[in-house]
Amino acid sequence: MSWPWDEVVEFTKAAQGMGCDPSGWAVQVSSALAAHGVAIPSPELAQLLASHLCWENDVPLAWKYVEKALAANIAPPMLLVALLSVRVIPNRHYKPVAYRLYLELIRRHAFSFTSQIKGSHFKKTMASIDDTLHLSEKFGVQACEPGALVVEYVFAILWQLLDATLDDEGLQEITPVKNPEWVTKTQDMEIEGEVALSEKKTEYNEKLQKLNTIMAIEVVWHFLHQKVISKLLSLARENMPSHWDAFTHHLNLLATSSSALRNSTVSPEKLQFFIIDTSRFGREGKSRHCQAVSTVVSSGSLTSSGGHGPGYSNCSLWIPIDLYLEDCLDGSVAATDAIEVLSGLIKALHAFNGSTWYDAFLAIWMASLRVVQRERDPLEGPVPHLDTRLCMLLSITTLSIANIIEEEEATAIDVVEPSNQWKEKTSVGRCRKDLVSSIKILGLAGGSGHPESAMNDKTVNCIGNMRHLIVEACISRNLLDTSAYYWPGYISGHINQIPRALPNQVPNWSALMKGAPLTSSVVNALVATPASSLAELEKIFEIAINGSDNDKVSAATILCGASLVRGWNIQEHTVRFVAKLLSPSVPADYAEAESHLISHGPILNVVLTGISSVDCVQVFSFHGLVPELAGALMAICEVFGSCFPSISWTSITGEEISVHTVFSNAFILLLRLWKFNHPPLEYCIMGDEAPVGSQLTPEFLLLLRNSRVLSNGKITKNRSSSEPLSAATSSSSMQPIFMDSFPKLKTWYRQHQACLASTLSGLVHGTPVHQNVDVLLNMMFGKFTGGSNQTIVSGTSGNSNLSSSSGPADDISSRPKLAAWDIMEAVPFVVDAALTACSHGRLYPRELATGLKDLADFLPASLATIVSYFSAEVTRGVWKPAYMNGTDWPSPAANLSSVEENIKKIVATTGVDVPSLVAGGSSLATLPLPLAAFVSLTITYKLDKASERFLNLAGPALENLAASCPWPSMPIVAALWTQKVKRWTDFLVFSASRTVFHHNKDAVVQLLKSCFGAMLGLSPQIPNHGGVGGLLGHGFGSHFSGGLSPVAPGILYLRVYRCIKNIFLLTEMTLSLLMASVKDIMGTVVSKETSEKLKKTKYGMKYGQVSLAAAMARVKAIATLGATFVWLSGGSGIVQCLLQEMLPSWFISAHELDEEGGNGGIVCMLIGHALAYFSVLCGMFAWGIDSVSVSKRRARVITSHMEFLASALEGKISLGCDWVLWRAYVSGFVSLVVDCAPSWVLEVELHVLTSVSQGLKQLNEGELALALLEKGGVMAMGAAAELILASE
Repeated sequence: MSWPWDEVVEFTKAAQGMGCDPSGWAVQVSSALAAHGVAIPSPELAQLLASHLCWENDVPLAWKYVEKALAANIAPPMLLVALLSVRVIPNRHYKPVAYRLYLELIRRHAFSFTSQIKGSHFKKTMASIDDTLHLSEKFGVQACEPGALVVEYVFAILWQLLDATLDDEGLQEITPVKNPEWVTKTQDMEIEGEVALSEKKTEYNEKLQKLNTIMAIEVVWHFLHQKVISKLLSLARENMPSHWDAFTHHLNLLATSSSALRNSTVSPEKLQFFIIDTSRFGREGKSRHCQAVSTVVSSGSLTSSGGHGPGYSNCSLWIPIDLYLEDCLDGSVAATDAIEVLSGLIKALHAFNGSTWYDAFLAIWMASLRVVQRERDPLEGPVPHLDTRLCMLLSITTLSIANIIEEEEATAIDVVEPSNQWKEKTSVGRCRKDLVSSIKILGLAGGSGHPESAMNDKTVNCIGNMRHLIVEACISRNLLDTSAYYWPGYISGHINQIPRALPNQVPNWSALMKGAPLTSSVVNALVATPASSLAELEKIFEIAINGSDNDKVSAATILCGASLVRGWNIQEHTVRFVAKLLSPSVPADYAEAESHLISHGPILNVVLTGISSVDCVQVFSFHGLVPELAGALMAICEVFGSCFPSISWTSITGEEISVHTVFSNAFILLLRLWKFNHPPLEYCIMGDEAPVGSQLTPEFLLLLRNSRVLSNGKITKNRSSSEPLSAATSSSSMQPIFMDSFPKLKTWYRQHQACLASTLSGLVHGTPVHQNVDVLLNMMFGKFTGGSNQTIVSGTSGNSNLSSSSGPADDISSRPKLAAWDIMEAVPFVVDAALTACSHGRLYPRELATGLKDLADFLPASLATIVSYFSAEVTRGVWKPAYMNGTDWPSPAANLSSVEENIKKIVATTGVDVPSLVAGGSSLATLPLPLAAFVSLTITYKLDKASERFLNLAGPALENLAASCPWPSMPIVAALWTQKVKRWTDFLVFSASRTVFHHNKDAVVQLLKSCFGAMLGLSPQIPNHGGVGGLLGHGFGSHFSGGLSPVAPGILYLRVYRCIKNIFLLTEMTLSLLMASVKDIMGTVVSKETSEKLKKTKYGMKYGQVSLAAAMARVKAIATLGATFVWLSGGSGIVQCLLQEMLPSWFISAHELDEEGGNGGIVCMLIGHALAYFSVLCGMFAWGIDSVSVSKRRARVITSHMEFLASALEGKISLGCDWVLWRAYVSGFVSLVVDCAPSWVLEVELHVLTSVSQGLKQLNEGELALALLEKGGVMAMGAAAELILASE
């Protein structure tokens, strides 16, 4: 210590010797420092005083000098307390008086920060404090800002006192951590005189030590409840969770085992309650917006009958689950994993609704049961059937819940260190217990007040059976144990409809496990009965891989049977076994020139035909296996499409299987995995705003597959928490694959894209392709010329001509011996020549249909190219119309009027006017020529098992093609098809009814309006209904009494939106209707008398009033509905557009929301809240709330929207909307993000968070401003602490 500090030391010793007054000493020291230009408070003085006091001058007067230095602020209190803590606490047993004085200093001076952190030399002080207490090293957080250091300092000082107290009582020894964070053990003193002196005062010292322990407890308790300190500690809890858990564990140990605590003024019960309630630690209360949310949520539990009136129940808050599940059953194929999407959806709604897991699980069970019940007798046609709906209930829903429980328990275990095992017992299993409770209550279904009361009597009778299946599905995945069989009332005597797939031990499966051979009868039984365990599946899969040729085929047939479609308890394994069969590995010793896949032709064909049904494809889609399936199918197509048809096999049944057959089955299935017949411009021009699913292309599917391979090391992960996924089900290829790996497929795909984008061209006379075209034309139409010299030849559209022919080609043996890819390359030119000849009168329509059918029979895969050609040509408008007169073309006249009547009945709930199908009632129906040709072709197919897989491709393509043609093309197609297949009438008429909305934007608006009205119970077409029942209804079809019934508007929307090209406009409509619905709610829920009273309250709302609580509940419900529609319709792309462009533009623009001046302030406030609900939910649905986002765009979009909020709050942007509305939106949006999606805040840049926080303070939302920074992570901890200290 050098000058001037030597002078200060000498003066202090002299003053101490003379008994100088502490005030006088402080004045002299302050003057001396000022004379030497030393700034105060001085860190060097703190070092000097600590060294002087410990321990040569440990006398009362020296402690008084220290206290006066702190009071006069000539030494930094934080540093001096830190220096004393590392000296006094380890020696507290030898220096009990010093420890007592130290505790007094802490109580008075340790935690007054504001004046210190604003000092000009505080950075130097920060470094000294960090060096003294080793904060950065112990907490792993580099304190670069004053606020962050203050948090660590407070946490460290209190933790030191706590550990010292535990050590005093011998409790430190029983903590799991044997190397505590802080040095609190009493150290041996080196001065023998001190030891001798302590022996003389042993009794006094022991008494003082006990009093010190009690005082330390009271000091800790005092600061835990001090406003500023508790808020600072809440930052430690948020940003240092493992340290906070250890701290609270030590508190718990103190509360349960300390004898000193019971002698203090602190109640052990209060301390334990504090520990349990640490989730609310540091908060004075919620923001005003959160209070509004609490009012809504607390208005009734999920099973409460409530008093909300028509149109609302808490079921409405879970409507996204119903909508998503029903949307999955539309029949469209998705590349996403329904299990992951549904898990994310449940987690988002659980957070947003502030519910328990019990409520969340009960909501998804009831939604899944409603999905099954809604179409318990589904339409006949190429649509998912009851088995698929049961798959959604028993497999997808169960696996989603399993994911959530596994994640929750893994998270709980991860944060539980050995030092905090008591917390593990309370955390792990809570989610699982809520699941058990939710399933138990399903047995009480049918009572009033339950969501399922919307179901009819048949549901009540079946609910027990469904619950039994749910229990079995959960037991199979280790979510429940077999004690569920002994639940009260689980076995009831009135169960009268045992489903056919109730799990039981089937003798034939038992025989298989014992080694019985696969005889014909055994195979038939196993095909019809699902396996009951993974072991049985593994057994049959092993046979499919290593058995004899016949046994391989039999085993593959079994795997694609009931185990795939109805084996819901093991379905996640079955789909992967089946997918594996499509990608057989290359034998190690394989050296043949041809692909190893050729030898697997018979088994591949069995699998391809076995999984071709609509239900099977949906199952693969639900489980997220579409990308893997596409990769396997591409390889099969490439190989078998390149082979000449001389290669063939004979099946067990005697049927001949050619390479053309295998290729066609694989190719047709592959094309069903994406919207191959949609123009590529649809997603090239519209980009992210194109309809959901239209972005699916072969490249995109391979990209998804490859990303899973690279990120996870395998394409799919184990869904079951019960058993590890068998190694046999892993992907056959761990390497990425690209379109370049399949040159033949790539060539066809490029030709296909060119055909969709422009008129056909490129056929050169004399080339092999031209020769193949002529051969195919002769095969198709030679028989109609009878061998004359006049037949059709290839050309381009409008240039067909005639030339000589060698004669008809009816003999199968004389059919072209061409590889499938060569045929596929020629098909567009063949179809173009045939259609051109027909349009010029050189070919009769019946001959055209027959010739096309011959081509499709020759190579069924050619149907796909026929579809793509007709889909492209129908949009060009160059073909003359075909008159459906019953002579040249089939006539729809017999059924057209009934189709029109049924369409009007179906859309009756929307209030949309259906245009007349035939103007004036007498004109002949017409169709564009390509559509007429295609519908005539499809009518030639028989509805048998063999044709089903091809019609599953042609059917949706026909509907899409007809929908793109002028009205009433699709009703005419439906009328034609109903003449052929009467049992498909309901399906066909419903398909035709959807096109009402394709051609009329006003009809779409009216449909959306009907959905909002039905949700609220305000629709005149759906009286006395609301919520889920009003929106989605109870199905449709002539199985109801009175024939076809009106279809609920929500179902219509889910079946229509994929064909609405302008998703941007659809989102704007949703926004507009959302705000209009808020005004409708105010007009129906809040009376004029009430509104007059409310206008007199602050901000136009008094939250305690029932009418406004009910209004807010409905606002939340419709915002949830609107957000779900936007997310389903446009995906993450439209949500990005919403947050970055649409909403900012709306706020900037001027609006007149209440022109009549009724409830202006209240309406604006409710609209602000509605928009906040809407925008946050859209983001939650699109990107989830997990710490790891499913998309990198989440951080970018949320940051962008927060920047907009900050700019508007700072006045950099002029707003055109009402100020009350804006205030409600900002506070609502931020509080929802903080409470429901805190992981988003971590992704926002710090300067943006601080700007928004400052703006919130200006809105008098200080608590919300702090909460935002609290969730900002370690980087925002300093700013949050400074905000806390600013209010000190």
